[in-house]
Amino acid sequence: MDRVSRQSRVAKLPPRERILDAAEELFSREGIKAVGVQAIAVRAETTKMALYRHFATKDALVEEWLRIVAADYAAVFDRLELAHPDDPRAQILGMARFIADGLPEISHRGCPFINSVAELPDRTHPARRLIEAHKAGQLRRLTALCDRAGLGDPDGAAAEITFTLEGAQVSAQNASIVDAGELLVRIVEATVERHAAPGAGR
Repeated sequence: MDRVSRQSRVAKLPPRERILDAAEELFSREGIKAVGVQAIAVRAETTKMALYRHFATKDALVEEWLRIVAADYAAVFDRLELAHPDDPRAQILGMARFIADGLPEISHRGCPFINSVAELPDRTHPARRLIEAHKAGQLRRLTALCDRAGLGDPDGAAAEITFTLEGAQVSAQNASIVDAGELLVRIVEATVERHAAPGAGR
């Protein structure tokens, strides 16, 4: 996004949203540890004092940013459920396609969860706990879809699909696999087929 269009958009946001927008941009581009509160305030066209009125600490801002990212992923499951209410298999493959389509951006900026975990080694950190809860919830939701799709081992299938989704994002980030997105979709399709009971979901 060019500077003029971003400034035009961000200028219309309330202060709290401007701060979160700036934090998302800077944390994604430069990392959590490298970005200070002053830099976020400047990018949000506000002051440190104003920032601290909305977020008591930088850790609180990091946690809220990741909460928004997690909610965006949950919303994808919701949209797929609305689009394919009676077709859990289509929902599973839709999530694979969503991740595949997002890999080009991941290759430039990295996965916010993977990057954040690397920068937050303390598992008691609120943002780490948020990430782990998000990932556990995502796995539960995927397992439920595998069960509804009639897969013989829904826990195993969901675990394999999760490994595939997570691995594809890491591979995109380090550029180790060519055409990772299409490979991701093919592997998830094959996993679903392999776990499907005879005639299930067809």
